[in-house]
Amino acid sequence: MATTMGSGLTREAAGGVAPAVDIRDLTNDALVIRLTFAPNFLSRWLTPIHDAARLARSPRRGEPSPKDILLRMRDEELRRFPQIHLISTRTAPDLDKLPPPTRTASQQAQDRASSAFEVMAEFRRLRTSTCSHLRALPDDAWDRRGGSRRERDWTVRTLAEYLARHDLATLTELDEALDRGGVREGIAAVSRVHLPELLRLVPVETRR
Repeated sequence: MATTMGSGLTREAAGGVAPAVDIRDLTNDALVIRLTFAPNFLSRWLTPIHDAARLARSPRRGEPSPKDILLRMRDEELRRFPQIHLISTRTAPDLDKLPPPTRTASQQAQDRASSAFEVMAEFRRLRTSTCSHLRALPDDAWDRRGGSRRERDWTVRTLAEYLARHDLATLTELDEALDRGGVREGIAAVSRVHLPELLRLVPVETRR
């Protein structure tokens, strides 16, 4: 089992170049740590931005705003946590029996009225529940499987990996949107650190 820094850097080579660690190679504990860091990265980037209206504006016409990206992260957590919970508590469950993750008209209106900071706080609460549940599972429970004809068969492990990849994609998109929209102007350098540098701070362990 190899211990590395985030983005696949060994502690000895943290200042140099090293190949990225595949999310599939992370231990279960390291995967939970990776998922735990996503809300922390969001707080680091967004908390110093005091004007919530700037986070609701798209950097370019037709592109999502930072708030839109946060809503996407929130919605994915709402979709995947029930699947993780069902697989870990039932034997070979049918995931298609879960209610579809749709937003009611009143919920959509609330989303429009909410600030990016409120959406970020909601995502943090949801992700905390996900990580607490995953952390409590024994390793053999991570291989439990649920079936879906609408999507694919999932295990607890593949759902956690999916969330980690979704984090990587959406955090990358948000990082770029904050730059393009000029939202970071005037805030401290510590809150303008880009995602690849932040990932170097995440300790990981690999299974290989």
